[in-house]
Amino acid sequence: MANLIRTSVLLVAMTALMLVIGQLLGGNQGMVIALILAGVMNFVSYWYSDKIVLKMYQAREIKLEDDPDLYGIVSRLAQRAGLPMPKLFIIPQDTPNAFATGRNPDHAVVAVTKGLLNLLDEQEITGVLAHELAHVKNRDILIGSIAATMAGAIMVLASMARWGAIFGGGRSSDDENGSGIIGLIVLSIIAPVAAMIIQMAISRSREYLADKTGAQVSGNPEGLARALEKLGAYSKRLPMQSNPSTAHIFTVSPLSGSSLMTLFSTHPPLENRIVMLRRGSGTGDKTSVSTPREQNRQSQAEDFWERLR
Repeated sequence: MANLIRTSVLLVAMTALMLVIGQLLGGNQGMVIALILAGVMNFVSYWYSDKIVLKMYQAREIKLEDDPDLYGIVSRLAQRAGLPMPKLFIIPQDTPNAFATGRNPDHAVVAVTKGLLNLLDEQEITGVLAHELAHVKNRDILIGSIAATMAGAIMVLASMARWGAIFGGGRSSDDENGSGIIGLIVLSIIAPVAAMIIQMAISRSREYLADKTGAQVSGNPEGLARALEKLGAYSKRLPMQSNPSTAHIFTVSPLSGSSLMTLFSTHPPLENRIVMLRRGSGTGDKTSVSTPREQNRQSQAEDFWERLR
């Protein structure tokens, strides 16, 4: 419930930010334009986000006869989670990763890379798939799409604000003393950063919750923990060819560690997620903690899992 409230507040904040930009650009008429832009982008995201992402990564749908083992794992997990069987897709990339998308559980899609199937064992694959089905169960696939498109709309409006300042935009009463132009310039810089921070906060909270739900669905938190370790280590050696705008949908961030985009990572640190999984399931060993950093990390993990209960 706490995560749901936080997510709702952050989505409202993004909407408010859009309205503020629209108001500064064109008063009440600008606010209407901002709402229309948000509505159009959200409509496209709701109905077509899965098709767009799958085409972007050249994903190929597979049936039961194509991979009975993989299909069987997803089918069993979907039954445990009380979900309809999602469509399955394979992404032809060697970097191990996965994502879920779709507008609701009845139209959900789970996609895994070829590298994930080659690298992980059955328990680890089960953990990753349970994590992605948890996103479906928690309605994160829709929330993530809405957050991403709203962030995109804010960036478009910020660009309009920047050009409006260059060509003397803004309301005339403000322009007479120059404050309107200065305000638009400042807004055009701050708004995209604020949108990315809000989107990052939404995605990070949902990732933690999906780890917890996925561990419950699979019944084996250690499988997901080991999978995260392997995915993180392998992704550093062979970063995935991906679009930064879709980074939030993957199990682990596909962005290279050297990329500036990691400053705005939509995923919490893998080390924290792994510790939370192991401590939350009681599989961690308190006596093995030897450094203050590890002790602090485990303490944070215990506090987080307690809040989620």
